[in-house]
Amino acid sequence: MAYMMLILEPQGQRADRTPEEGRVAYQRMQEYAASLRRRGVLIASDALKTEAVRLVPHQGSAQRLDGPFTEAKELIGGFFLIDTPTREEALRLARECPAAGWATLEVREIGTCYE
Repeated sequence: MAYMMLILEPQGQRADRTPEEGRVAYQRMQEYAASLRRRGVLIASDALKTEAVRLVPHQGSAQRLDGPFTEAKELIGGFFLIDTPTREEALRLARECPAAGWATLEVREIGTCYE
């Protein structure tokens, strides 16, 4: 089964890091991705920039809202798309993620939206 592991970072956390701390954190995440790849469970992964655009429904069409979004307390800092036989295995892999030390990890099974 495929699972999306979202990394939900506190807003402003990246700005609080020194450039060296940011490079070290990124390297740790790259090493984690490589370990998932070696185990054959990684489908895709990447970091996400903090800037965003939202399309929200408005009178039957999509209205564009440019970020940053002040009401947000966290941002999606990146993701891992993994394929594991069970949810428990996906959660075990999430606990290994270095970001679990500084961010919330949300794990969701990939599936249809009508069930």
